[in-house]
Amino acid sequence: MARLYPFRALRYDPTRVNMTDVVTQPYDKISPDMQERYYELSPYNLIRVILGQHQPNDTDSENVYTRAAATLSDWRAKGILKEESEPALYGYSQTYTVPGTEEVRERRGFIALGQLYDYADHVVYRHEQTFPKHKSDRLALFKATRAYCEQIYMLYSDPTFTAEHLLFDTADGKPRTPDLEITDEYDVVHRLWKLADPALIQKVLDTMADKKLIIADGHHRYETSTTYMHERAAELGLDPKAEPKTDDHLPAPAFPEQAMMMTFVNMDAPGITILPTHRVAFGLIGFNGREFAAEAAEYFTVTDIPLKQSGHFPGAVNLLKRLNNTPGVAFIAATRDGDFLLQPKPEAIAPLLAGLSPRQQQLDVTQLHKVVLEKLLGLNEETVRAGSHVRYLREATEALQQLGSGNADVAFLIKPVTLDQMKDISLNLEVMPQKSTDFYPKLLSGLAMYTLD
Repeated sequence: MARLYPFRALRYDPTRVNMTDVVTQPYDKISPDMQERYYELSPYNLIRVILGQHQPNDTDSENVYTRAAATLSDWRAKGILKEESEPALYGYSQTYTVPGTEEVRERRGFIALGQLYDYADHVVYRHEQTFPKHKSDRLALFKATRAYCEQIYMLYSDPTFTAEHLLFDTADGKPRTPDLEITDEYDVVHRLWKLADPALIQKVLDTMADKKLIIADGHHRYETSTTYMHERAAELGLDPKAEPKTDDHLPAPAFPEQAMMMTFVNMDAPGITILPTHRVAFGLIGFNGREFAAEAAEYFTVTDIPLKQSGHFPGAVNLLKRLNNTPGVAFIAATRDGDFLLQPKPEAIAPLLAGLSPRQQQLDVTQLHKVVLEKLLGLNEETVRAGSHVRYLREATEALQQLGSGNADVAFLIKPVTLDQMKDISLNLEVMPQKSTDFYPKLLSGLAMYTLD
């Protein structure tokens, strides 16, 4: 069963800071330029904790992780961050425009602690591979700070919308008034509701008890936290699956490391958007776009996309429009020698997908990795996971810019994985290649924090 808990969140004091200046995007979406901008926005911006700047003279005793812990401690001592007086759940909504469209959506969920489970327990399910380097970085930061400053994004299914009604509507059916509203740099409006009524909290927890949870965003942090939970349980002589204790008449983790902060979103509700994550390959010795297209023709129907003007690439918008108007599995290979639409020849690629389930074989991203990256470019799974020849980009425009500047040899534009595909893969205990999904928008970091002390 899924065990969720309210918690006494550590939160910024809005009388001491401008909330818009201190929150950030998740650590893995922060570019060097964004990092610098966050540093300049406020001396209390969360960037100093979740993704601090490395210094040339860093040592084992003085480094980005120890500075993060010292910063967090200092802000608490100064009252910049204050712990709530009572355990609560936090309703959380995001209103946004779907990128590339004029469609406005609202995604609703709630922030709570979620108990950590091994995947083998079949309570929490993953859907994609992870990068070992990211896990080691997050573990080092977590051990230094002993705090969750970012929540991971969990999906569950509830066609009756029971939790949403409890969280966002009053007893007479009227919408609750949010306690906090922030607009981020992507014009996403984030709203937060604190819900501390013990009876209401218990109803939400009871509603969630039988749910299966799918990680949407945060695989690295979840796996890191589960590893650390087992370490601490062994040190304390406790069972990692120990029964909850009681805190102010509400359930609480048996020990602090048994749970982490999560945002729970009902996948049956409207508002979920998955964007594609495009790939660029670089460092390919002697790569030639025309030669690649000729080799790809053994496995794909290759259509040459004419250039608008000689020497100029078609815009990303036009390429994506061409891709999205192509039925079935397809992707675009953009090169300095020309752009090509690739549509698989089922009989030709079948031997290369042997051993994979029918679910996996039908995914665009799986065919791209197995047939194009591995077979045609010679980049095996270990090489791709190491990141030595492949980068992952949300924006097709950026992928084409890297191509044009010579920082990439070929850009692969792909379609997004659907929510049904992701759910089907995950609940059947399978995983897609890393960076297969890009859930939009991201959860803001700094709205609430969970400290293990």
